[in-house]
Order: sequence, then structure tokens, then C-alpha cells
Amino acid sequence: MRTQVVDHPLVAHKLTVLRDAGTDSPTFRRLADELVTLLAYEATRSVRVEPHEIVTPVAPTTGVRLATPKPIVVPILRAGLGMLDGMMRLLPTAEVGFLGMVRNEETLEASTYAERLPDDLSGRQCYVLDPMLATGGTLIAAIEFLTSRGADDITVICLLAAPEGCAKLEAALGDHPVPVTIVTAAMDERLNELGYIVPGLGDAGDRLYGVAG
Repeated sequence: MRTQVVDHPLVAHKLTVLRDAGTDSPTFRRLADELVTLLAYEATRSVRVEPHEIVTPVAPTTGVRLATPKPIVVPILRAGLGMLDGMMRLLPTAEVGFLGMVRNEETLEASTYAERLPDDLSGRQCYVLDPMLATGGTLIAAIEFLTSRGADDITVICLLAAPEGCAKLEAALGDHPVPVTIVTAAMDERLNELGYIVPGLGDAGDRLYGVAG
């Protein structure tokens, strides 16, 4: 597993505003969208391409286009939806699948409650969107789900990550045959006793959409 913390002043600036408890939901959504696009730029450096012949107004030339099969973007419901537009701005021709996962607040274990994905992901690069890599349980379950369907390269884009979650992911995927990359805006200090990232930014889903239920 490879972890990349994106070191860029605009990333740091937008993340600071996201962390601020005084930032309202509309501003939070807009900044999260912008931040994801910056993270996606780094996350897609190894996206697969193939040669493509074109004719410019001056002469023929060879460029590149996204290789087939196209990459698939997989937001983890519900908070991952707030990252989808920012990702698709950079990869508009990618396909989109959805994975609904819920964390048991007592055991901190994740389980799948819904999915909308191709049955066969063989040869597909998958870009998983989940704002917080906290305990790591949700992403471990998501990665196992995707690889069970044939995904052969997985990149996870997170706004924030915690050392404990990364260590758990590393232990679970130590000899995993599929390469996994984590791209995040910051590696925070720790998890608290409730499994939340510190200093973090609170519950990303609630801050994106408000408290429902």
C-alpha cells in the first residue's frame, strides 16, 4: 500500500476552512468539491491511457486517451457523494458506481448495505471516494468488495486520514495482490475514543448535508 499526502498551499488553505466549525454547509460543499479536484489531479497520475491518432488544424499527430476499460469512480455512500462532482470534473468520461457502507458505532466494523456496480470489474482501475480514513474498517471492506469482483488497481481519495486507520489498512493489505494507493490532504494526529479523527473536521456527512433522521 502506498500513501500520498498532497503537499500544496491551496490544498492546505481549503482544508483549513473545511476544518473550521464556523464554516456552513454550502461553503463546506463547495470547498470539498474544489479540494477533491486538486486531490484527483495527483491521484490520476497513473491513470491508464492508450495512443490516439488525431488531426490538428496543422498536421496529424498522436496523443493519448483513457484506455479501455475505462476507470470507474466509486463514492462510498453517503458522504462520498459530496466528492463525486469534484472527481468527475477531472474524469468526465469515467463510469460511476456506488457502494453503501455503514459503520457499527460500537464495534466500528463496516458492512455493505447497498451497491450499484458491474458484476465484473476485471482490468478496471477504481477510484474510491471517502472523506475520512478513520479506523480503516470501511475502506478495508470496500477494497475487498471491489477486488472480489476483479478490480486490479485501487486508488482511495480522502480528505483526511488517521495514522491508526492507515496502519490497520497496511496490516490488512500487506500481502494483497492488488495495488492500493491512498491520496489524502492531511495525515492527522490520532483517533479519539469514539473513533473520530483529531483534530479532524467533524462528521463529513453531517457537514455536507446536515443531520438527517
